[in-house]
Amino acid sequence: MSSIDYDHTTTGQLVAIDDHVIVVDMDAEDEKIINGIIILSERGNDRGVHPRWAQICAVGPKQEDVRVGEWVLVEHGRWTRGIKLEDGKVYRKVDSDDILLVSEVRLSERK
Repeated sequence: MSSIDYDHTTTGQLVAIDDHVIVVDMDAEDEKIINGIIILSERGNDRGVHPRWAQICAVGPKQEDVRVGEWVLVEHGRWTRGIKLEDGKVYRKVDSDDILLVSEVRLSERK
């Protein structure tokens, strides 16, 4: 499976509508640690099929279950491809029906 090309960035601001939820900082990409070592994501193999944590950055006016700033565990694969804005972050939309857990702090996925 090939990596998604996020070299193209978009300007502007994302605004959630209805009861939509927009998240950022999803643990779905390759991770680069301080020493420059890249830990490849587990996308495309059996170990990569699991829910992911992400932080909510916007909610629509009809959303009553979650708030901006909370961390949510999203059912595997139930998020959009994403859009990269000028700040370098990748933003994705998730449906509230696919949110499994909510936390006020970031929880680790790694064992």
